[in-house]
Order: sequence, then C-alpha cells, then structure tokens
Amino acid sequence: MESKIIKLFLRYAIAIGFLSAVADRLGYWPKEVSAWGNWDSFLGYTELINPWIPSSMIPFAGTIASIAEVVFALCLIIGFKTAFFAKLSGYLMLLFAIAITLSSGVKGALDYSVFAASAGAFALSVMKDKYFEIDLILVKKD
Repeated sequence: MESKIIKLFLRYAIAIGFLSAVADRLGYWPKEVSAWGNWDSFLGYTELINPWIPSSMIPFAGTIASIAEVVFALCLIIGFKTAFFAKLSGYLMLLFAIAITLSSGVKGALDYSVFAASAGAFALSVMKDKYFEIDLILVKKD
C-alpha cells in the first residue's frame, strides 16, 4: 500500500507543480509569491534561458510548453496513461533544467529542484501498480 500512496503523491506533486507554474505565468498568483506574475515576464525568462531560439519563436515555445504542462498535469491527476505522461513530464523538466544550466549555470536548476523533479517523474514512469487511475477502468480484463 505504501508504494501506491507514494505513486499518488508523485503524480499529484508533479501535476500541481505544472499547474502552479502555468497559473503564475497567467497572473493568478499574488505578486508577493509570483516568479513571473504575467505572460510577458514569463516569455522574457523563456527567451533568457533559450537564447538559441529566435525571438520571433519565443511566444510559440512558451505557449507549447504551457499547453504541454497543463495536458501532462491533467493526465497525471486522473491517471490516464500515467507511465507515458510521467516520462514526457520527466523529459520536459529535464529540457528545462538543461536550458537553465546552459544559459545561467547549474545553480538555478539545482535551487529550483528541476533535476530532482525530472528524476521523480522518471521514477513515476516505471511504477507499475495502479492506484486511483482512470487506466484501471480503461484496461480490458482478459
């Protein structure tokens, strides 16, 4: 039972982290606790950590990343294709960690625990027991 609770905790922690980040960039968090506070500040940070992406493509990259975070989060919350979306989440956070590291050094990625979150998502992707997952309903019994 303990591993099922840990898996549920990982699913929700990763998902809520994604949703919180998107809420921040859309201005839903108070200024006192906000990292970006609005979409334009988020795009500025996106451009800062991705200097190899042309400026004209930054809004597209930020939009795609935000949509991915919302979709991944919702799938993790309901437990739809958990292993698949956990693995995608791990890769997305690993890309983010690498972008931070290459643009401003490893300290930022370590301080924000992006490598740890990525590792947690990859660990989630290999946890086989299903618990409170819609996949339990969708799997056909032989």
